[in-house]
Amino acid sequence: MATQAVQNANSVAPGGFTPEQVQSISRALNSLLADVFALYIKTKNFHWHMNGPHFRDYHLLLDEQGEQIFAMSDDIAERVRKVGGITIRSIGEIAKLQRVRDNEKAFVAADEMLRELRDDNQALALNLKEAHEITSDAKDYATTSIIENWIDETERRAWFLYEATR
Repeated sequence: MATQAVQNANSVAPGGFTPEQVQSISRALNSLLADVFALYIKTKNFHWHMNGPHFRDYHLLLDEQGEQIFAMSDDIAERVRKVGGITIRSIGEIAKLQRVRDNEKAFVAADEMLRELRDDNQALALNLKEAHEITSDAKDYATTSIIENWIDETERRAWFLYEATR
């Protein structure tokens, strides 16, 4: 039993990737996963604390966006596992990897919330594009394809937030 575990650990990754490719793809995707969790929490935070004359519209918009962001998380983690990597295991690891900054202010005006989320989504789109290059270079076609959809969704969220702040 133990011998088979060692053999499996030394075999080629499920997707046929080299150990270096597994490491670079996993690193890129785990950073994205941390960003997605951080952006999800921030989006829900602003959803819960929305205020002002457009409360209902913004509250519903952020709820919809939060659901879309959260839906990415499982797909990202599963891609890490499918290529042979190990994914995030704790809140602490998310905190170490996240590039989306938390907002713990007691009060944030609605327009500031929307601008901050717009900027965070634009930054996530750039991070997705960087990960796309890594997966494309590794010929990880499935992940590359999925990332293209996430880029489109992320740019759409940023666009909605941009239009809401004009």
